[in-house]
Amino acid sequence: MEQSKIKRYTITAALPYANGPKHIGHLAGAYIPADLYVRYLRLKEREVVFVCGSDEHGTAIANQAMKENTTPRAIIDKYHVLIKECFDKLGISFDIYHRTSEPIHHETAQDFFRVLDQKDIFKVESSEQYYDEEAQAFLADRYIKGTCPNCGDHNAYGDQCEKCGTSLSPDELINPVSTLTGNKPVKKLTKHWYLPLNEYEDYLKQWILEGHKSDWKTNVYGQCKSWLDGGLHPRAVTRDLDWGIKVPAKDADGKVLYVWFDAPIGYISATKQWALDNGKDWELYWKDKETKLVHFIGKDNIVFHCIVFPVMLHAHGDFILPDNVPANEFMNLEGDKMSTSRGWSIEMHEYLEDFPTRVDELRYYLASIAPETSDSEFTWKDYQARVNNELVAILGNFVNRVMILMHKYYEGKVQSDGAMLLKDSAIEQELALHAAEIEKSFEAYKFRQALASTMDIARLGNKYLTEKEPWKTYKEDSEAAREVLHNCLHIIAAAAKHLQPFLPGSARKMFEMLNLKPEFKFNDTVVFESGHQLNEAQLLFSKVEDDVIAQQVQKLIDKKEANEKDKKVEVAPAKENINFDQFTALDIRTGIILEADKVAKTKKLLKLKVDTGLDIRTVVSGIAEFYQPEEIIGQQVSILVNLEPREIKGIMSQGMILMAENAEGKLSFVSATETFNAGSVIR
Repeated sequence: MEQSKIKRYTITAALPYANGPKHIGHLAGAYIPADLYVRYLRLKEREVVFVCGSDEHGTAIANQAMKENTTPRAIIDKYHVLIKECFDKLGISFDIYHRTSEPIHHETAQDFFRVLDQKDIFKVESSEQYYDEEAQAFLADRYIKGTCPNCGDHNAYGDQCEKCGTSLSPDELINPVSTLTGNKPVKKLTKHWYLPLNEYEDYLKQWILEGHKSDWKTNVYGQCKSWLDGGLHPRAVTRDLDWGIKVPAKDADGKVLYVWFDAPIGYISATKQWALDNGKDWELYWKDKETKLVHFIGKDNIVFHCIVFPVMLHAHGDFILPDNVPANEFMNLEGDKMSTSRGWSIEMHEYLEDFPTRVDELRYYLASIAPETSDSEFTWKDYQARVNNELVAILGNFVNRVMILMHKYYEGKVQSDGAMLLKDSAIEQELALHAAEIEKSFEAYKFRQALASTMDIARLGNKYLTEKEPWKTYKEDSEAAREVLHNCLHIIAAAAKHLQPFLPGSARKMFEMLNLKPEFKFNDTVVFESGHQLNEAQLLFSKVEDDVIAQQVQKLIDKKEANEKDKKVEVAPAKENINFDQFTALDIRTGIILEADKVAKTKKLLKLKVDTGLDIRTVVSGIAEFYQPEEIIGQQVSILVNLEPREIKGIMSQGMILMAENAEGKLSFVSATETFNAGSVIR
């Protein structure tokens, strides 16, 4: 949307599930970027509302309630407060942080459903779905576990295998069981309402593939294109559950709105509540075509915010669609995927407990390594290096030197003929270039670049101060030294002004030292009148010592070990009995791996050439996470040779390598203790 046509902005950040604490990977993915952009818009004096809130429905909440032996209401009340407090302390400047359990949200979501229902948008279909006879309940996707057909993991859910990332349906699981009772579910007829995404493919292709090819991030555009190229399918918007928003339709007893139908409507209901609280018209922020809507999310939410929710908004007819969805990739931790459930994470509240005075340091580090177009990695050593070598040594050092020299030589007082102006045209020109680059980067959602350009202002100041050496020239020419330090005050003010989105607390400290007002808009001019008195210098940042980092690394290791110790080893349930004839039908042989190569565009798969004694055949195996191709050449394996061939990623796989899997999901070859000839029968 052209800037001249924008009257206001509606900015959303992904609603976090209120089923547990959230880690700093979530913070880096959606909330820091959204906050940076919103703070920038406010400093540009643009009208904006920034909405978010707790996502409090769905099976994730009910599952956590079962784990903690309590109620869903108790879970959401507990974690909503924790998450909101963390956001407040971390400076995430929401205009409202709402809840999807509030009555206004239930009403908004039900009204939205009714409009689509009355327009005959939904397709109502009856189908057989899994049912737990002991629990007397239909099983939502997350209430079903089984073996993943793609990688063989025994703990895959009915909607996704969290090990290999494959999207699934309950019908695809091998040996599914109910998570409620552990029993094998049965199929039972039930009715649901479906959003026919397939009917909107042409519209989405025009809107996304043609309309946003040049302005959406490549990772977002690419994922959308992949979904559309693969063909869309109707998606259920209702579920058979007790916890959730009741479906406002005839013959819908015992059904609630699917959480991914109700959750994005939470942005609208939050805006409604904010408007009620502030005397605003909420419709201007969701229905006026001169409003720019931007969603900040992680990459796992792209399909819902770029395909599902836009179809909902378009089908409804009254709402604007998102202008941009600048989704980020994932941030890993110390060489591994961040995961609260595995104990490998830094929760927001844990960081705040250990470093209550280092909020800006975390904001700075996460912004500097933001996973904007590819996965990034948090390490404590890198955190230490950036704090010490950048915040302390560059920014803090420059400000401290200037302030100390001003007080030492001139009692902290500005003296000039009239207003004290910047009297170095080269510096003035460079500051203008940096300011332009910063604003250009913000407008393009390139926050890492915006931060780098902002820090370049501090680098400019350090370089200028070092070259001019006012501590040497002071004795010979006091006024020349004063002019240099006056110019440095302007550089500090420029740095503080542009650091406000990133380091709000530190920017306020800088303005306080300069004895200026606590906030400057980007278009404001900083003026120092003659006689202006500076406040005393204060350290902006302190070094992070080695022992502190060592403690954090050890804490992370201890946390993971404690999690693994407490975690019960889950043994896959026994499969149904087979008779002897069925067993003898399995032809398992020893084989030798002759060649091994990674399968392009996958992280899990290896393409193997295996000598079975009968022939040389190709097998695709999901072992790339655990074995490098060159390590397994010559490896003796057990292979099921009479498995029906199956095409995987365009490769015809002619068998299956047998692997053992431990509780952590690690795979190991199953082979004879002695070397046997290829083709030896295993029985």
